Parts: sequence; C-alpha cells; structure tokens
Amino acid sequence: MVGLMQSRYVSAIAASNDDLKSAQRLRFLAFHGREGVDADPFDDLCTHILVKERRSGQLVCCFRFLPLQSGSDIAKSYSAQFYELSALKDFPGSMVEMGRFCIHPEHQDPDILRVAWAAMTAYVDDNNVEMLFGCSSFKGTDAQEYFDCFAMLRDRHIAPRRWLPRVKALNVFQFAARLRRKPDLKQAQLRMPPLLRTYLMMGGWVSDHAVVDTHMNTLHVFTGLEISAIPPARKRLLRAMSA
Repeated sequence: MVGLMQSRYVSAIAASNDDLKSAQRLRFLAFHGREGVDADPFDDLCTHILVKERRSGQLVCCFRFLPLQSGSDIAKSYSAQFYELSALKDFPGSMVEMGRFCIHPEHQDPDILRVAWAAMTAYVDDNNVEMLFGCSSFKGTDAQEYFDCFAMLRDRHIAPRRWLPRVKALNVFQFAARLRRKPDLKQAQLRMPPLLRTYLMMGGWVSDHAVVDTHMNTLHVFTGLEISAIPPARKRLLRAMSA
C-alpha cells in the first residue's frame, strides 16, 4: 500500500473481482451521477488502483493503468480510439496510459488526489515508466462552460509538435484553432479539472482539440507527461509522498 502516512486515505492495487466491481460502480457514479456499472474490455488488460478511507475502508477514488512497452504500442491504448496518435509511435521509452480516474462526488478532500498521485509515482518508479498519458475529462459536454480553461491550454500547454495528437473522433471542439478570447486565468484555474491541473503543474501537455464524449458525458483532451520533464523539486515531493 502507498499513501501519505498521516492521511485519512490509503491506496492499493485491486486484488479481486470484488475490488474491480467496486471501482466500476464508483466510475459509473462519478461519470453519470447514478448507480450502475462502468465496464469495458480494457478493464481486463489494466492494473486498477483504489484509494480508500483508511478507517472505514470506503472507496473514494480509483483509476487504472495500461502499460505499453513503447510508442510502437500506442494503437493498443484506450485513447487511440479517439485521437490519431501516430506521432507518438516514435516515443522510445515505456509508457503507461492512466484512465477512468474519478473521485467520489461526496468526497472532495484534496488529500485524496495527493494519495492518488503518490500511488502513480510509485508505479512509475517501480516500472521505469518514461511517459504517462491519458484522456483528461471535463464534466459535461458543453464546451462553452470551459472556454477560459481551453484558452489557457491553447496559450500555454499544447503538445510539442513532434508528439501532437491529430483529430480522429467525429465530434470534437478544436479550441486551439477556434477560440480567439484571452483567458481569465483565475476562472481557468477554478474550472480546470484537478487531475489535469496537476498534470500541467508537472510539465504535462495536451492535444489542440477536445473530444465530445456523449457516452461518458465528458469533454476530454489527450494529456501527456514525460517523466523526464517533471521539475526535480516536484519529483522529490512526489517520491516523499509515495515512500
């Protein structure tokens, strides 16, 4: 198990079918706002991470990892269904796709995200991962609600040209090309999903467009984080949390 020693929360790898079912139920609640089970074929290929309240054992956060040996395997990823990722085929190092990240809607303690990042860090270090990537989601499918976020992403965080994902999905919002407004940075930070905000603080980058995913009721951007680009001070903090 991994976690902040003084935290109310602790993380662990799902070890049973019951663990997976609990994660699938939390995912459905977080993404759809009601009871149900969110499952897909990628679940059987992934390692699932659970974050629970230490005393009660209640599941408050979950996500999954899909390991890839290098960019040559990028077409096997969940993200490749939505983004044209041929530019990443040349990435030489090991990669991990993080997906289905969600936090229980009734549990918004910032420590939950810290423990989740500690678990991510331990996994990255233990498996010599060189890039972490995935789809970072905004709740709902109305892009106008997030114009300040998208304008900030356009100005500061678009992927390097050598890795830039291209459009593949039929329903997308091409914010880098279409938005002309100057972002309100305060509003952008307030509306930015916490996971994506943390990716960006670590040196992450995003696609130049968002996919409108009506099935999951989200807008999402492809997000990449090259581990070598994480500032040393932040690496030390993350590793201290995962110790």
